[in-house]
Amino acid sequence: MTTVDLAPLTGHDVPAAADLHLRAFPRFFLSRLGAPFLREFYAGFVDDPDAVTVVSRGADGRLLGVVVGTVTPDGFFGRLLRRRGHRMAVAAVRPALRDPRAVGRLVRGIAYRGDVPVAARGALLSSICVDPAAAGGGHGRQLIDTWWRRVRERGVYDAYLSTDADDNDRVNAFYRRAGWTLVGDYATREGRRMNCYAVSVGSTVGSGTRRNDL
Repeated sequence: MTTVDLAPLTGHDVPAAADLHLRAFPRFFLSRLGAPFLREFYAGFVDDPDAVTVVSRGADGRLLGVVVGTVTPDGFFGRLLRRRGHRMAVAAVRPALRDPRAVGRLVRGIAYRGDVPVAARGALLSSICVDPAAAGGGHGRQLIDTWWRRVRERGVYDAYLSTDADDNDRVNAFYRRAGWTLVGDYATREGRRMNCYAVSVGSTVGSGTRRNDL
């Protein structure tokens, strides 16, 4: 794998980012809402002043990885829903017709932003996806290190993220190896157990980590 650039997400990248998400996380909540919904989701991060995004491409130009997040999570997701909420809902209709549980997942996903721990602060890393064919060799760590550096360039020196506490062991291990600290766990309104990880400006993200994660 050759990474030729680590650039912000653009509108041109959105379809490939949605496809990458489906391949990287085929069983996750957002993936079950389908590619149209994912395209609307990723498009919401393009050109938003508070979004912090990173994509990597191979030598052939193919998208190999994408990270999306925001320096102001409280305001960002409200704007995302105001700007694209209708289109996101329309995009979710077809999978909802195939699977009635998709509607409940969509509602819970929107409500989930109110379930983060009270102590969480700073930038929110919302999602990182790496092409399964490009996993390993420190690629995921390179993406997340670049994201964190850009957060700090925006004058924000703390960041956090949430992961599934029960059935996402590989992702949890990746964040620990990438220098993030487990600061607690909590339950969503639906009773799902989540881990909360954080990192601050005093940490050296990615140092001393293994080279065989994401």
